[in-house]
Amino acid sequence: MNIALPVSAWEGIDETTEALLDRWLVQEGEAVHQGQALASAVLVKSTLDIESPAAGRVHRILVEPGERFQRGQALAVLEVSP
Repeated sequence: MNIALPVSAWEGIDETTEALLDRWLVQEGEAVHQGQALASAVLVKSTLDIESPAAGRVHRILVEPGERFQRGQALAVLEVSP
């Protein structure tokens, strides 16, 4: 399952606008629970938490701190717990 900034965070924002990944609060391989803050991102001068959509383990981080990302882009991959 991909971890991304929720679609609702992008409402009313121009399609070409990118966000900046500020920092990860977890590491690859770390177990997480649904709703846990995993990272923070800056979008149009607002800092937003990126939460886990489900319980599981962070399999792979795809976007590093300081990198920009687009609407809908996967930031990490989550292995969902059964």
